[in-house]
Amino acid sequence: MTPSLPHGKSLTLGAPIPVMGIVNVTPDSFSDGGAFLDPDVAVAHGERLVGEGAAILDVGGESTRPGAASVGAEEEMARVMPVVAGLSRRVATPISIDTYKARVAAAAIEAGASIVNDVWGFQRDADMARVVAANGAGAVLMHNRASVDPALDIVADMLAFLGRSIEIALAAGVSEARLWVDPGFGFGKTAAQNLEALRRLSALKALGRPVLLGVSRKSTIGLVTGQTVAAERVPGSIAAALYGVANGAAIVRAHDVAQHVQALKVWRAIEEGHA
Repeated sequence: MTPSLPHGKSLTLGAPIPVMGIVNVTPDSFSDGGAFLDPDVAVAHGERLVGEGAAILDVGGESTRPGAASVGAEEEMARVMPVVAGLSRRVATPISIDTYKARVAAAAIEAGASIVNDVWGFQRDADMARVVAANGAGAVLMHNRASVDPALDIVADMLAFLGRSIEIALAAGVSEARLWVDPGFGFGKTAAQNLEALRRLSALKALGRPVLLGVSRKSTIGLVTGQTVAAERVPGSIAAALYGVANGAAIVRAHDVAQHVQALKVWRAIEEGHA
């Protein structure tokens, strides 16, 4: 499956499992906030992730951690545009813009991004689906909730929410072949619901789209392991990612690209029976 994307870039899904490398251009992200605020540093980090094996680079300018302050579109664009443009000139790897704002998505696509990673699955900004369709971009539609409900059947909610997101995308003219879905591990869910979503990840196959899984360094992994420092949750992140791949994930989003690429190579070799 090879989605056609703008700017002459494409992504092939299959073996090995591709890794989306995270480039946070934020002062307050839960794991590496402030580390890559300087555009030159962020671009160099993205290049390093490509060298480690990243198949996609996901650039974000607003932290989506619980309790994070919202950022206006102008500020978000000021953070991400130099990085997207710089990476587009320096790497052939597809670039994803992590935003739920249509204005930011449109500007990022013009600067060189070819995928929109929307943590609200086209259900927060009514213009997002139109922008993606008009530009021929790919899109990641993520499940999210404004509030946590511990009594909820989280997988049923994911299927209903993502089903609506796909309908919105198709109605706007986005090609179904350019859509991915994301269970939203860590978004609007209790820790138990996060684990349930991962355990039952294969249920998302009913949506007929590839699944992107982002579990890297998340707080639920810290709760399971007792590790309070996000950057020290790499082994747990890899364990969760491999479990997800075994249950249908087609792409893994990660901070620690080299470690995930190595783990996925070994997993694939075991699955296929050869090195």
